[in-house]
Amino acid sequence: MNLLEQLTELLSTDERLVINGKLAKNKIVELALRLDSTLLRLLLSNPKIKSHFFTDVDGVLIFDKVAFQKFVNNKSFLPDSFTQFKNKIGLVIEDHYLTNSGEVVLAWPYKDCILEGGQTKDDQKRKEIFWNEILAPEQVDNLLAPKALTNFRKYDSEGEYNDFELSRNENLIIKGNNLLALYSLKKIQIKANLICIDPPYNSKGDDFNYNDTFNHSTWLSFMKSRLLVAKELLAEFGTIFIFCDDNEQAYLKVLADEIYGRENYISNIIWRHSDNSNNDAKQFSTDHNYILVYSNNASWESYKLERTDEQSSHYKNPNNDPRGPWFDGNPLNSPNPRKNLMYEIEAPNGKLISPPSNGWRWDIGTLKDKMSTGEIYFNDDYSNIKRKTYLYEQKGLPPSTLWSLKSDSYWNDLDATGHTRQAKSEQKKLFNKYKTSDLFSTPKPEKVIKKIIEISTKENDVVLDFFVGSGTTAAVALKMKRKIIAIEQMDYINEFTVPRLLKVIEGEQGGISKKVGWQGGGSFVYCELAELASKYSDRIEKSVTSEQLSAIWNDLKESSNLSYKVDPKTFDKNIQSFDELTLEDQKRFLIEVIDKNQLYVNYSEIDDEANGISELDKKYNKQFYGV
Repeated sequence: MNLLEQLTELLSTDERLVINGKLAKNKIVELALRLDSTLLRLLLSNPKIKSHFFTDVDGVLIFDKVAFQKFVNNKSFLPDSFTQFKNKIGLVIEDHYLTNSGEVVLAWPYKDCILEGGQTKDDQKRKEIFWNEILAPEQVDNLLAPKALTNFRKYDSEGEYNDFELSRNENLIIKGNNLLALYSLKKIQIKANLICIDPPYNSKGDDFNYNDTFNHSTWLSFMKSRLLVAKELLAEFGTIFIFCDDNEQAYLKVLADEIYGRENYISNIIWRHSDNSNNDAKQFSTDHNYILVYSNNASWESYKLERTDEQSSHYKNPNNDPRGPWFDGNPLNSPNPRKNLMYEIEAPNGKLISPPSNGWRWDIGTLKDKMSTGEIYFNDDYSNIKRKTYLYEQKGLPPSTLWSLKSDSYWNDLDATGHTRQAKSEQKKLFNKYKTSDLFSTPKPEKVIKKIIEISTKENDVVLDFFVGSGTTAAVALKMKRKIIAIEQMDYINEFTVPRLLKVIEGEQGGISKKVGWQGGGSFVYCELAELASKYSDRIEKSVTSEQLSAIWNDLKESSNLSYKVDPKTFDKNIQSFDELTLEDQKRFLIEVIDKNQLYVNYSEIDDEANGISELDKKYNKQFYGV
């Protein structure tokens, strides 16, 4: 046999590659590009195939996956395979579809780097440009290691506790860099049923300002690193809902396709977040956001939504049917035509009723049973039959991709998903001691989060939010009896988020509380990533004079948190040049000389006395990490 025949015979022995008795070309290419170990062993078992697709380099066999892919994609290989036509419409390079190539991806500057840092509250207008820095791969050797946690506190309706037993079922609120916190969660193998995030949109107003001229690229790097680890934290049949707007929606979609897999893309929801258009807009009044939805499994199915009275109003019971309200608008024809469904029905007046083109939905025996119960009945002139669909049989409605104002569609109802102005009102009631200008400018209403949680989770499922902001997702999850893990870097977590959740467990009646019958209860544990070099970042950001910055430098140069690339003696010799810089540039310089690998204490160094981790916090860390 020639090479083509031998390869065909060999691959046919792998059940994964055979569909309906034929080799699946796309599956072969997919496994080859992933360097599937079973496939590689199979190829190595044939000497001729081994010599053709493997190269010996100093005793190590290297698989030429590019040559193998080209060979499998050649028209002479599997010419009659039904999978050859799976992607008949698409972009190609020399007859090879781009979807078959692992080399076609979204690219941008610094894609393979890590963007360290976070973002400010969008209306705070404090430019947190200083400690957001692009880090090359060789700089992140310790950055993503599991971190030590400190300042543990537990809250319930009775108060605050500093000494308690930490279980794996606690609701968690973590303060600290969300990227590093996510990697710490990865260590304990957390699996979320829902990830719901409202990241910075990279719009002109949200202060996503970074020390880099590539604003668009840094945003993509920022999102990529977080979405990659989020995918690992998502359960197989879990879903991630990502809020965004037109500033980055298109690129975020392509990026998420690459990370989660195009086949795991579920939907792009359009949510009308405004109940009043901007009459002063020069171009368009922007009244909607997007919510991108992905899963780790393309077979994910949503939970049905409860019908409202309005959505059930077309069900009637004019003949007092004991089974309750019904309507007769559902189809009678079969979605899967078969010979036994192609029969005529004789009406009481002797008239024969022909089947639809695809046949009836049921065989003749089933149809007669339904007629005997009254579920199937003849129309007035006996020209056709009708089918009753009963309200009691309907489990609910599948979610729509359009969440908007009331209209003829039963899914579109602004009152069901809320809007930004409503969310601001909820926020003002919760935090009435603050001025409106001090609050979040674009919070999400509890109703839209409720809808997301309803269609993607059940009670006791895990909900993860690593852009927690004012805590809407966490608050709604608690009210709906889900387990919440929330992460926020900014100090306002203690001004807004924690106080809001305290109000929730005390039984506050805002937002969705009355709708879900919330009366309070539950608990949560608050903790922080143990700071190391990030202490200097915080001090630098809060400094208002050059004298304060000089004092920070004197502390920093004596610590182990100074970058190895910096010679403190050279700095001190040129202190006059430093003094001549603007305060902003002085801050920028000091942030850049901090060792970014030591922003927080690694869990592996928890016993180092220099890190100042208390014995009580050590106990909680061991319970958290399960060691």
